[in-house]
Amino acid sequence: MSHLVLIPILIPLLAGALSLVSWRSLLLQRWIAVVATGLLLLVSIGLLQLTREEGFVVMHVGGWAAPFGITIVADLLSAIMIVMTGVIGFTIAIYSMAMTPERHERFGYYPLMHLLLAGVSGAFLTGDIFNLYVWFEVMLLASFALLTLGGERAQMEGAIKYVTLNLFSSAIFLSAIGLVYGTVGTLNMADLAYKLGQVEHSGMVNVLALMFMVAFGIKAAAFPLFFWLPASYHTPLVGISALFAGLLTKVGVYALYRFFTLIFNGDVDYTHNILLWGAGLTMVSGVLGAAAQFEFRRLLSFHIVSQIGYMILGLALFTPLAIIGGIFVIVHNIVVKTNLFLVSGLVYRLLGSYDLKKLGGVYRHRPGIALLFLVSALSLAGLPPLSGFVAKFLLIRAGLEVGAWTVTGVALLVSVITLYSMLKIWAEVFWKPVPEGVNTERLTGEKPDSQLWLLLLPIAGLAACAVLIGVNGQPIYEVLEAAAEQLLNPALYIEAVLGDQP
Repeated sequence: MSHLVLIPILIPLLAGALSLVSWRSLLLQRWIAVVATGLLLLVSIGLLQLTREEGFVVMHVGGWAAPFGITIVADLLSAIMIVMTGVIGFTIAIYSMAMTPERHERFGYYPLMHLLLAGVSGAFLTGDIFNLYVWFEVMLLASFALLTLGGERAQMEGAIKYVTLNLFSSAIFLSAIGLVYGTVGTLNMADLAYKLGQVEHSGMVNVLALMFMVAFGIKAAAFPLFFWLPASYHTPLVGISALFAGLLTKVGVYALYRFFTLIFNGDVDYTHNILLWGAGLTMVSGVLGAAAQFEFRRLLSFHIVSQIGYMILGLALFTPLAIIGGIFVIVHNIVVKTNLFLVSGLVYRLLGSYDLKKLGGVYRHRPGIALLFLVSALSLAGLPPLSGFVAKFLLIRAGLEVGAWTVTGVALLVSVITLYSMLKIWAEVFWKPVPEGVNTERLTGEKPDSQLWLLLLPIAGLAACAVLIGVNGQPIYEVLEAAAEQLLNPALYIEAVLGDQP
């Protein structure tokens, strides 16, 4: 059963190859995307179940035992992230059937989407830091191509900022890998965790920790190098924006959780205090940027930044409850943030703009869509009984338990400002009348849209997930509790990968 851990990487790679073979048939490419992402979701659920039973699922590629060969590892955290990858991939595949223009499909939209999903899955499952770098580069290549698909000026400007900062991050990451190998002679995460614990010069270990923190912080869009995200995520097709919003920055957050629970946990007072400051500043800078925006997707992009702060806060507090809360925020945010971007695309389909001042009347003519938006918006703000309330409640409680009064207060204040910006969208897009001069044929139904159900189906599904996570959080909490226990006991990971070694 250990080979199951490799399948979430192989499925999107194979689907991408089949999409290239089917280059002339757009219909076939669409259905390959739906079937492949559906299979990815089913396999990921099976992997999560196996991980719950076994604790860890480890595969040594080519039969080469760790630390000498390539190791693929699934613990509960990585299995949870693979499930979320399947969920988002499947919803985006369905949404894209109706929302992606044919000219974009003809330039490789679906093969690139599969390549991106393969990179995300590989990053979540690799047990080797150099292979983590490789999967990051796969994601960077695919995401850059998707960002520039269409070749519009705004896309190119956003893509240049995106790729410049991410290449800078990659350079720091690769330099840190070289220094790590020169210091302890290994790149396997489990072996590295053991050997770095034996290094006498803690100063060098802290330098390496900071290099990885900066590299992953940039990829996660944490303060202060986050401005590439709101400058780029609003420029591509909305399906691409939603895919990026759901998954890309979460890979950087995942890497922070992996490295700063498994590898760099010897000087928690130093490293995690920096993470704590970074979390607070990320929350504040992101939400203030969002409050000032009047472009739908750009506003949501700034909120990605602010929510990253909550995720890092769970890691920075470094208690079992805080880790549970941090992972809960990740899961909740993947669902909710993706859905908000999908709603923005649906509104664009109906009214032809992302500018809040040029929108309105959606509640009057399409109350169902307004309700679906409201579920995700209130969940993002943390109102009960939705998923965001449970996630933020866990984090706030964890902060109070350790006496982190300042950052806890910041987290509460940011939630209030988040609610303000969501209500601003509600007032501008859904509540106020349609501005003069805006074409309302699609909004009112005068011009029927036969594909509207393909847009509504994934939005309704993700909104239902946000509700279910909130009202039925106990089973999810139990899984996350076991995941936190694994993360806070790195010896379990080391033993699962290395066996009787080192």
